[in-house]
Amino acid sequence: MTATATERYEPAAFKARVDQVLGRFVAEETDQLAAIDEDLGPLADRVEAAVGSGKRLRSAFCYWGWRAAGQPDSEALVRAAASLELVHAAAVVHDDLIDDSPLRHGEPTTHVALRTALEGRPDADGAARALAMLVGDLLMALAGQLFAGCGLPAAYLGRARPLWAQLARELIAGECLEILRTGAAPDTDSSLQVIRYKTAKYTVEQPLLIGGVLAGAGEGLRAGLSTYGLPLGEAFQLRDDLLGLFGDPSRTGKANLDDLRANRPTALLAETWRLAGQAERECLRGLLGRADLDPDGLETVRGLMRRLRAPERIEQMITARVEQAADALDQLNLPPRAADALMALARSATTRHH
Repeated sequence: MTATATERYEPAAFKARVDQVLGRFVAEETDQLAAIDEDLGPLADRVEAAVGSGKRLRSAFCYWGWRAAGQPDSEALVRAAASLELVHAAAVVHDDLIDDSPLRHGEPTTHVALRTALEGRPDADGAARALAMLVGDLLMALAGQLFAGCGLPAAYLGRARPLWAQLARELIAGECLEILRTGAAPDTDSSLQVIRYKTAKYTVEQPLLIGGVLAGAGEGLRAGLSTYGLPLGEAFQLRDDLLGLFGDPSRTGKANLDDLRANRPTALLAETWRLAGQAERECLRGLLGRADLDPDGLETVRGLMRRLRAPERIEQMITARVEQAADALDQLNLPPRAADALMALARSATTRHH
């Protein structure tokens, strides 16, 4: 694809470029893995499946962080940006394992699929979970490998290396905070901190900064990209929380009951708790965290949330953050195509239905 083909952000065309990079790279790596021993075939299959879907938002933010700094289209940069999708795939595999989620994109999650592949073996469940953990670890290692071998000059990559360390540290911190706070008394500020570190930073802010720093962005642009990216990343996850409970599973690919059964520290649950009276809190106490919560219990919680207008409160939080991101973008004086693309990404990341 020529540079002129990407002067405007075309999501489908950009996704195709990233998919091509990932498909080729992961196929080569999984072929080498499976060649070690035929027993590794199911793991190789799960590595490929883990990167086989997605909107490639993280790659897009990295790419347009590069373009925001005035750099032209670059195949090497697309390869660097694609590596962030492997970070995301690793995070998803680990997250699904930690949460024991059965579905992702409407398909069995990695540990569930591996359990099926190991059916009939002793302790198939424990072995599948252990193997899924290693699949996630391999995906993270492959992310670093693809980034380092993307073809950009070593000096460029050296500028971005500290951001990779920060990305990993903060992503793990966010996951740990969610685990530590699951089942605790709901608190909106605490939930927003989890959102910030578990999702917002590695979804929007850090990809933008990596792209910008690879391109040689100065301190002013980096600060502006953070001011745009962080609230937008939070809005992205707030939307995800709403879809997780109120979305159509056939479109979201995830089960509506997961967050309630685990009593995860989402902002939606925290706002519901904050707005609830004593009787409503007693009702929630009887339902949250129950592994046997059924669809009737789900409807009870959703009805309570609607009466308290908690979803409307989350919508207000999303709107406020998108406006904050748009205001930051207006202040940056970016190349017009980069500004247009980042505004389009802000809309697509926060108004999605799945």
